[in-house]
Amino acid sequence: MATTVEDYFGSKAGVLWACLNEHGAQSISQIKRKTKLKDSEVYSGLGWLAREGKLQIIGDVPLLYKFRIS
Repeated sequence: MATTVEDYFGSKAGVLWACLNEHGAQSISQIKRKTKLKDSEVYSGLGWLAREGKLQIIGDVPLLYKFRIS
């Protein structure tokens, strides 16, 4: 059975959600280090969580943003 788009991106979002739930606000580099996800997987997971309204951005400088679940 083929993996659906929803399953693929949803699973990455689940990994990110678990990381943020356990560790609190994290930067992109912290998320990558803790989850071992590739750049594209981190960004797709963040996009998924943002689209669902489950993500907050902390900070005002894009390269220094931290993310947390809402």
